[in-house]
Amino acid sequence: MRVLALVLSLVVVTSAFSNPTNLVLFLADDLGYGDLSCFGHPIIQSPNLDAFAKQGMRLTQCYSASAVCSPSRSALLTGRTPHRNGVFTWIAEGSEVHLRRSEVTLPSLLKKAGYTTCHSGKWHLNGLFNNPAQPQPGDHGYDWWMATQNNAAPTHEHPDNFVRNGQPVGPLQGYSAPLVVKEAITWLKKRDDSKPFFLAVWTHEPHYPIKSDPKFKALYPKLNDEVQQEHHANVSQMDHAFGMLMNALDEQKLANNTFVFFTSDNGPEGDGIKSPGRGSSGGLRGRKRDLHEGGIRVPGLVRWPGKIQPGTTSDVPVIGSDVFPTMLGIAGVEAPKDRTLDGVNAMGVFDGSVEKLKRPQPLFWRLHMAPNAKIAMRVDDWKILANADLTNFEFYNLKDDAKEITNLKDKEPQLFQEMKTRLIAHNAMVDVEGPDWWKRLSPSGGTDRDKGTAKKKKKTE
Repeated sequence: MRVLALVLSLVVVTSAFSNPTNLVLFLADDLGYGDLSCFGHPIIQSPNLDAFAKQGMRLTQCYSASAVCSPSRSALLTGRTPHRNGVFTWIAEGSEVHLRRSEVTLPSLLKKAGYTTCHSGKWHLNGLFNNPAQPQPGDHGYDWWMATQNNAAPTHEHPDNFVRNGQPVGPLQGYSAPLVVKEAITWLKKRDDSKPFFLAVWTHEPHYPIKSDPKFKALYPKLNDEVQQEHHANVSQMDHAFGMLMNALDEQKLANNTFVFFTSDNGPEGDGIKSPGRGSSGGLRGRKRDLHEGGIRVPGLVRWPGKIQPGTTSDVPVIGSDVFPTMLGIAGVEAPKDRTLDGVNAMGVFDGSVEKLKRPQPLFWRLHMAPNAKIAMRVDDWKILANADLTNFEFYNLKDDAKEITNLKDKEPQLFQEMKTRLIAHNAMVDVEGPDWWKRLSPSGGTDRDKGTAKKKKKTE
């Protein structure tokens, strides 16, 4: 009987490892918390993501790891808060800031575990793009990649600045999100299908400067504001591209064995009224470049058939840095133990086996951009914010006040002091571990379209 039990157990183990789960990380750019129909937008049409939400779980307290693009992206791939991994701000062209070779990334670990890997879309994790002086997508574990340094140029229409595996692609015909998804689908069809895959699709939509296919603008005939119409169409364009990818998974009979995570890198651009920036924060305070909820709380959707109950919703806080340990856990890959991880495996929340995540490190944000340079931390329902030099504080109970209207630092003095002490200590600890780029480079109040001035180096860390 013992021999039979051993044989059966070996069969179970072999079976589990013979059909590992595929992983997809779909990232929108500057998509606000309220920019999808399934998150309450009254006008924007997002039928594919709405359908996806019904097939999986909607995360109502999903956070990006920063209020700007590059830092939040670095946390997705490393599980580490941006000032710890070094990508402390958006990366201008030519900047010395980059995702360092010393960081251990999600695609690199999955590749070592036997996954085949692909990145398609915006990269924005180095200043010297397609230059051996800094690591490129392939150096961080991607077998195949097609990317841009930052925005699609000159706009989302007919971009000409993509690079594929180190070679400039040249002018493309079409619009950015569908183009990057077509690349991903082409790769899916020709990949080594004996291996599980990790696929990152990072669209440029709806980041400005935007351009939308006329067929998506036609969805909004009653909008007289052309800027608003272009923006809403741009979200629908991204939604259409997402649907293309989900249909490809269905057609290739991959959907049932694929975990998909959809989210955004930060809150919406602009003020929501004037150009540019007509995205919605869902009524939350703040927007992109702000550590109030509207700058960091973003749409989050997950699907894994048979594991995640369809049509469910979770209000447990999760953050971009959780993607790293969560996907590693799903793949059965051990997370590195030689460095501090800020994210945790959130799968217990997604499959309903736990009600709350245990976090050795608190939810933490730091924004090194004038005039909104701030630091923030959340523990349970309590959130504290401070200015860069830790002299001015705000304190909120997000359960009762998600819009952060009432500063409770004087009404809850004991709890406020405890949170203040913890925030100062945690911030100092993060400082010790990360590189000091942020001390040498001046904070920028500009937009992602500004140019950097850093000189190129022969080789960087």
